[in-house]
Amino acid sequence: MPRRRIGFWYRFAAVLCKPPLVVLIKRDWRGMEHMPAEGGFITAVNHNSHVDPFAYAHYQYNTGRVPRFLAKSGLFKKGFVGAAMRGTGQIPVYRESTDALSAFRAAIDAVERGECVAFYPEGTLTRDPDGWPMTAKTGAARVALQTKCPVIPVAQWGANELLPPYAKKPNLLPRKTHRVLAGPPVDLARFYDKEMTPELLKEATEVIMAAVTRQLEEIRGEKAPATPYDPRQERIEQRRRTQAQKPPAQPEPRTETPARARTQAGGTGREGEIGT
Repeated sequence: MPRRRIGFWYRFAAVLCKPPLVVLIKRDWRGMEHMPAEGGFITAVNHNSHVDPFAYAHYQYNTGRVPRFLAKSGLFKKGFVGAAMRGTGQIPVYRESTDALSAFRAAIDAVERGECVAFYPEGTLTRDPDGWPMTAKTGAARVALQTKCPVIPVAQWGANELLPPYAKKPNLLPRKTHRVLAGPPVDLARFYDKEMTPELLKEATEVIMAAVTRQLEEIRGEKAPATPYDPRQERIEQRRRTQAQKPPAQPEPRTETPARARTQAGGTGREGEIGT
């Protein structure tokens, strides 16, 4: 499958975005040789800064295989943003779909047309305290198993030093280095031609994220935690801690009716009827 031309809109976006990126960050980019020269494929990328989609897109653009990111379908509908999203070939995700596979139909179609589709499998900025990849959603694995396309694990580090996760102000000085390392395709052959159960998708996703994490370990020169940070488990633990800190509920005081009180004081509770 031949590669798609970059096109006017992507070149226009590059003209706007590349100059400030070149000024703000230095580059240490490796692994471009692992990007397939032809045909559709997926890149699975870690996410640790609001800046890193732009920095990573710059890296991928320079390989000659521009990335098509997944975005909410509503962004494609109106105005300049919608025109730019459509013009650059970004991928709408129809989250309102009740069929999980149909929600990624546009991404599957893009891969089958020979595109590079970039996934942030974590779905959001990592919440790991030390910036390591956390547990991921299964969308990338779902598309990969449906299309049997190559999955290239990509790790990046440095954009988070320019703009840390959830920070509002960038840290401009000293000038930061954006490090990217792409690895060889992840071997998912053992998952092919099997029913895509939640368990199978979870296992395939863990294999993909383990490959991304290994790339990041090489960039950082240190080992990741043995168990990835799981935000869902953390929420459960937080609720348990909150419940444990609450004082035990005190029983409400019993309020006796006047009749009962009079009975306990020696009356009959029917004094109004005596002598009638």
